[in-house]
Amino acid sequence: MRTAHINVTAATLWTEPASPRDIDALALTSPVEIEKWLEGMTGEERKDLLDSNRVQSQVLYGDVVEIEEVQGDWAHVIVLSQSSKKHPAGYPGWIPSIQLTEIDAADMEPSEEKMIVTSDFAPLLGENGETLTTLAFTTILPVTDVQDGLVEVHSPHGQAFVKRDAVQLFHGDLKKGTPADILKDGERFLDLLYLWGGMTPHGYDCSGFSYSMMRANGYLIPRDASDQAAAGKEIAKEDVQPGDLIFFAYEEGKGDLHHVAIYHGDGNMIHSPTPGKKIMIQEIAGTFYEKEWCGVRRYWAE
Repeated sequence: MRTAHINVTAATLWTEPASPRDIDALALTSPVEIEKWLEGMTGEERKDLLDSNRVQSQVLYGDVVEIEEVQGDWAHVIVLSQSSKKHPAGYPGWIPSIQLTEIDAADMEPSEEKMIVTSDFAPLLGENGETLTTLAFTTILPVTDVQDGLVEVHSPHGQAFVKRDAVQLFHGDLKKGTPADILKDGERFLDLLYLWGGMTPHGYDCSGFSYSMMRANGYLIPRDASDQAAAGKEIAKEDVQPGDLIFFAYEEGKGDLHHVAIYHGDGNMIHSPTPGKKIMIQEIAGTFYEKEWCGVRRYWAE
């Protein structure tokens, strides 16, 4: 099986090669221009990413994918860091081949020391200080050295550097965060506009938001809300605590699951609601969410 690293800030995982529209060209390049791509879209065009089932997810720089097949300029991949019921190994979808850097077995060897990006964005620097690309929050890369305020990393661009104050270093597994840590990270993105499939500070969808806040705190959970609701530890609604994931389903909680939020405490939740809305802290009582609340799952360590 051929494997590859993502070589752009975040590669959009498309449903099929025909999914992108002309206005999506900036999301298909390497380097990618996500900010310009999103600025060039109307609200309706952003909503169409969901309504027309164009996008499945996004994949961060350095994350590993398995390449299942190649069609022209496109690769059908499985995202190993995003578990899903759609495929036993991870999340399936299509990515432009230009956004992938193939790797050999030696590059797949685990590195004891790693770094995770803790700032919203951080430049990946070359040997002369030039910016090679931009790394997004929760990007993880292996570390080869730490020196003079810089962290040397092994990346799809080769040896490169990230500023020390933009990352957290860890050995083995990332230290597990507390519920307060999860909520603090989530609060950083209040008023950020929803993005279907989004997995970066350019925009999150509901399950991308919960996935990313958990990933930032050492918990690797499934990608989609329905899968997140089937994993973790089941908690009774009356025992819900801050940092728990709470789920909502149509037909007053008895139908298909459609949303996930993070419980914020005191009857409130923090979530990325729907296209056109922004990440917010919202009271549950008195909203349609109150009747549709169907479950609670706990991923944080007690």
